[in-house]
Amino acid sequence: MTQEEEKVRATHIPFGDQRDAPFYGRDIVSVRQFTDDDLTYIFDVAHEMQQMVARIGAFDLLKGKLLANLFYEPSTRTSSSFTAAMERLGGSVIPINEVTYSSVSKGESLPDTVRSLEAYADVIVLRHPEKGATALAAQYTKKPIINAGDGVGEHPTQALLDLFTILEELGEVDGLTVTMVGDLKYGRTVHSLARLLSRYDVTLNYVSPDILRMPESIVAEIENGGTPQIVHTNLDDVIADSDVVYVTRVQKERFENPADYDAVSGAYVITPETMKVAKDRMALLHPLPRVNEISIDVDDDPRAAYFRQMEYGMYVRMALLALVLGKA
Repeated sequence: MTQEEEKVRATHIPFGDQRDAPFYGRDIVSVRQFTDDDLTYIFDVAHEMQQMVARIGAFDLLKGKLLANLFYEPSTRTSSSFTAAMERLGGSVIPINEVTYSSVSKGESLPDTVRSLEAYADVIVLRHPEKGATALAAQYTKKPIINAGDGVGEHPTQALLDLFTILEELGEVDGLTVTMVGDLKYGRTVHSLARLLSRYDVTLNYVSPDILRMPESIVAEIENGGTPQIVHTNLDDVIADSDVVYVTRVQKERFENPADYDAVSGAYVITPETMKVAKDRMALLHPLPRVNEISIDVDDDPRAAYFRQMEYGMYVRMALLALVLGKA
């Protein structure tokens, strides 16, 4: 290989040890920790991951590294996405799902559990039913810990992949009207996404039943940043003007009274008729799983991006794993 060829080859190898990089060893706990430069950096690496997967499928960037997937709540997509991300990067996974037959069921504390796991793993992904659990766990670990959802608190990696999806589907964020539909009270995905979107020049519409409105604390936080927020109960009022419609399911597991759930579970359903009113160029998103919020008849609509959203999520999580382990 000539010297010139070596230079060209070097410019096309985006990964390597960068232990002085800003993300090395960092915990991913909340979207509030990211700067604008951080977001650009993460999405640039996610693009590189997307291209690498398209070219060669999997590679050995994290060969020899171990991820502990610690899930106190059931999960299909998030758990599988992190597993796929780690294995695409050449690493391995310790899967710990629904933490039932373990020391936790014997009364072990969360700090003891994560301190034990860091003896085996290089990074820990944690989903927990209690708000603030990841921040607590991070106080007791030296290895990086990533929040995969903490109760009704945040889901930062989902918000990052949602924002990445909007960029991939529409090419921009500034100037968009984003409508969030469904369970805005308990939906940690919309809590994190609203915070991220408030960094941009957007308008946020909140469409939900009265008992599932966006928490006042989040509305006040975003209002302080100057982002317009408009509350609705009728999707028909805003669907035609929306560039992004982000649908969430009503989470039965968050309701203490089954009657309250039954009263709102079918409040909003996206059908082909709904989409006739929507813009020709828009993105319909859903963090999944869906129950009945989006008709299966909508799946073939090119604006239905929720399954592509899952794929984008793998690239974002690949980027995060590589970054916190100093390999991007």
